[in-house]
Amino acid sequence: MILTVTLNAALDLTYRVPHLVPHASHRVRQVTERPGGKGLNVARVLGALGFRTTVTGFVGGETGRTLRALLAADGDPGSGGGDHGPAAAGSGGGSAAVTDALVEVAGATRRTVGVVDESSGDTTQLNEPGPHISPEEWEGFLAAYRRLLEQGVEAVALCGSLPPGVPVGAYATLVREARTARIPVLLDTSGEPLRRGLAARPDLVKPNADELAGITGTAEPLRAARAAQRRGARAVAASLGADGMLLVTRDGAWSAAVPERLAGNPTGAGDSAVAGLLSGLAEDLPWPERLARAVALSAATVRAPVAGEFDEQTYARMLPSVRVHGAETP
Repeated sequence: MILTVTLNAALDLTYRVPHLVPHASHRVRQVTERPGGKGLNVARVLGALGFRTTVTGFVGGETGRTLRALLAADGDPGSGGGDHGPAAAGSGGGSAAVTDALVEVAGATRRTVGVVDESSGDTTQLNEPGPHISPEEWEGFLAAYRRLLEQGVEAVALCGSLPPGVPVGAYATLVREARTARIPVLLDTSGEPLRRGLAARPDLVKPNADELAGITGTAEPLRAARAAQRRGARAVAASLGADGMLLVTRDGAWSAAVPERLAGNPTGAGDSAVAGLLSGLAEDLPWPERLARAVALSAATVRAPVAGEFDEQTYARMLPSVRVHGAETP
């Protein structure tokens, strides 16, 4: 079982409009609701790939109840999910249920709103802040997290931003708990939580190029990845947008990209890459194969309507065509 942690979970709303014009009124053609937050997106992609996954983090209020209902519906083959309007065909379906181990808090789960301009394919994202977490709620979560680590977890993914009230070193604490339990741990966050998390020596970190530059002070991805390793990461997988991904490990360094640039909605592409890396770890694949899977899933997510899904046909077509090359130290 793979455990994903989303401390700042969200109810993701996606609005599709024919053409987005600033300062104008718009008629929304389609509304989609999905359980959101980086770790929940990762879990849903893992479920679509057939991996048993458990999600934890904070959830609360009416929005939180909606999120949990949608998460439960994802595991029901007869459910139509949260689509309102024409459904998109060919996206990754739920072939393995995701187990809900979210922890209730007093505050309300946040919402995120993505507005897709269908004329250009561009997405405008609006993210609410999360609920304020009390010290007692944080301690309650830590106790629940420790119990989950005792339940046959193969790997842990710690994903996303921190809600208000959670200590900035929260991910460092969670990394250490996983390492104490001898469970591989992946960290996907940014800024000071990432900087502090590195010191706890996670097995893998997955920043994008800007996040990596922000904590290392260098914009050259390979140099920055090496610097992140010196700060504590055992391996670094850096998303490079349309240029693919860079992977730096103790066994070597590789870069990979798909042979064509795909138009669509990039929201959630990084989360799908995390799912690819985790699934490759669960199957004990060589690092280059994990990287190829991550890049192919990321590309296939661009062709899906919402985060946490991927276009199965695109994935099947992209995976054998991903180019993986050794990366030379600059």
